[in-house]
Amino acid sequence: MDIKMPPAARNPFKKGFLDLPKLLTIPKHIIYLFVTYLLGILLFTLFRVILLAVEYKHLGDIPGPERLTILLKAFFMGFRFDTVISGYILFIPLLVLSITSSLRIDNKIIYRFIFVYLYISYLFAFLVCGIDIPYFNHFFSHLSSVVFTWIDDAGFLLKMIFQDFKLWWGFIPFIIFAVAYYLAAKKIARKTLIERPLPTSKSKAAYLAVNIGLSLAAVVVLFIGVRGRVGEKSPIKIGTAYFCDYAFANQLGLNPVYTFFHSYINSLQAENKSIHLMDSQKAIDNVRKYLNIPGDIQQQSPIARNITPDQPALNANVVLIIMEGLSAAHMKRYGNPDNLTPFLDRIADRGYCFDNVYTSGIHTFNGIYAALFSYPAIRKQHPLKTVSMKKNSGMAAELRKHGYSTVYFTTHDAQFDNIGGFLRANDFERIVSLADYPGDKSRSTLGVPDDFMFDFSMPILDDLAQREKPFLAVMMTGSNHRPFIVPRYFKPRGKEEEKQIVEYSDWALQKFIRMASRRGWFKRTLFVFISDHGLAINAVYDMPLNLNHTPFIIFSPRLIKEGRRFTCLGGQIDVFPTIMGLLKYPYVNNTLGIDLLNEKEKRPYIYFSADDKYGVLDDEYYLIVREERNPGLYKYKTGDPRDYLSQYPQKVEIMKAYAESMFQTMQWLIDNHWD
Repeated sequence: MDIKMPPAARNPFKKGFLDLPKLLTIPKHIIYLFVTYLLGILLFTLFRVILLAVEYKHLGDIPGPERLTILLKAFFMGFRFDTVISGYILFIPLLVLSITSSLRIDNKIIYRFIFVYLYISYLFAFLVCGIDIPYFNHFFSHLSSVVFTWIDDAGFLLKMIFQDFKLWWGFIPFIIFAVAYYLAAKKIARKTLIERPLPTSKSKAAYLAVNIGLSLAAVVVLFIGVRGRVGEKSPIKIGTAYFCDYAFANQLGLNPVYTFFHSYINSLQAENKSIHLMDSQKAIDNVRKYLNIPGDIQQQSPIARNITPDQPALNANVVLIIMEGLSAAHMKRYGNPDNLTPFLDRIADRGYCFDNVYTSGIHTFNGIYAALFSYPAIRKQHPLKTVSMKKNSGMAAELRKHGYSTVYFTTHDAQFDNIGGFLRANDFERIVSLADYPGDKSRSTLGVPDDFMFDFSMPILDDLAQREKPFLAVMMTGSNHRPFIVPRYFKPRGKEEEKQIVEYSDWALQKFIRMASRRGWFKRTLFVFISDHGLAINAVYDMPLNLNHTPFIIFSPRLIKEGRRFTCLGGQIDVFPTIMGLLKYPYVNNTLGIDLLNEKEKRPYIYFSADDKYGVLDDEYYLIVREERNPGLYKYKTGDPRDYLSQYPQKVEIMKAYAESMFQTMQWLIDNHWD
């Protein structure tokens, strides 16, 4: 018997929420924006191909067998940065069209407005890409906000460009791509947006649910694209592009629109403004006097000094361990009653220990920059986040000149604070970070525990030692930073978490030295320990000294036969010259650091920063100079909180002049691109 069913019963997908074919129809605005995105990516990629063609000579720096792989990685990196820029451009159109689509507003005026907005936005982006090609050819660096300094000379600049055909490489493609984009984008808008009707589902609820759901999904995808990374603590940064040892390949992956806006935004931030504490020439003259730089020395930089040891080079390995957040106040040697650092206290007695050393600033990037390059922290400036990735005089560069291999280890994401990218651009051949460790070993945002990083480093250091040349290994610990994660296999004595993690950090250091002592390279290695910054323990002053007071220990049982205690004033900025002094290598010291082991070099004061304040210290007094308040002068040795400013105004001026001369000279070096 043939049973006839009503139409709706025969086809349950015809109406309402069950109308699946129509429910699954992607809203036309999402299709339009996706195709527009693909068009933008294509043209950004073509600009990158042109840059590659213009700068083809740099491919010779990349070994033939690796060349194709590295270029593919660079273009993939470029895709990521291009997606970031496209994401910013597409955000407003996605927001507007998602709202109008959800309200069933099918208005051609709105569509034309979106088209014009997108065309102007991409046109500007392509203009930046075009200008970037001759700019890169001249500076070997992508476009930055420094171009604004040439506005007064725009006529001269344009004349120079049009008189040199090589500089047309960017403008001719820009004109071609601008026309091509207009024609293609116009056709895309007509086919996918203007002429295509809205879905005709009879169920408004169904239509609204699908439209909102897919629009929200598109927003999430766009957010991920703008962020440039999934899962990591920080979004994509310029340093992310620095994935290999070859400078051109690293820069090839950057989008010049990204570098331009990044530098411009940074230039607007107060912390990145240049300081003007005193006349620059006066500051330089003062620094030359303070550092005993002879007046007859002729160098490119006014503070550069030729260091020529009178003994043969030591050719020793250097392992520099920068300890996260470990203040001198944590150690029994400096009065801590809890015996949290028995290992550090023990090696302080057996090695060279500098008791009056202070960190440059209060952030990790301050500590890394100061220890490796001997430059002080200037207020809130972040020298590791510059677009130019400027090369600096520093430990890695000088030791590589003497045949050293260089490697940097960190427990967490190498792109945090742009440290990995910056060090890649400054002579560190390899960066070992969270991406290199097994995924299940990460315990927090700070990545793996310290002792796991040390374990992981051993075969890498063994391999470097087998190359029959010395190595520099810098290790940045992370466990002594919140969130504190004390591994279960470590059994602390204390009950307080803050003390337990210090115990663990000290234990991990001891474990590392024990492992190293079983290696053949141990006897030819200097182990150097210093903090990135301290901790505000027993804060007597509004700029706590323990936040900057750091252990500085050089330990090597085979090379340092007898422990010595040094009470001279010093800073993180003195680590590099002091190590070079021990190694006995000739070099040009173009920094503000001194060799603390050289009896001829002594500091009357040491200075350091805490963002909006700076401190200056001598053997008795501690001067704090604040932006928002009057300075204060204190007798810090006894913890006296009274302000002696009015009693010793002349001393205050002398101490200020010393520190501000150093800061202003550093600013001059930055502004005039002296490394």
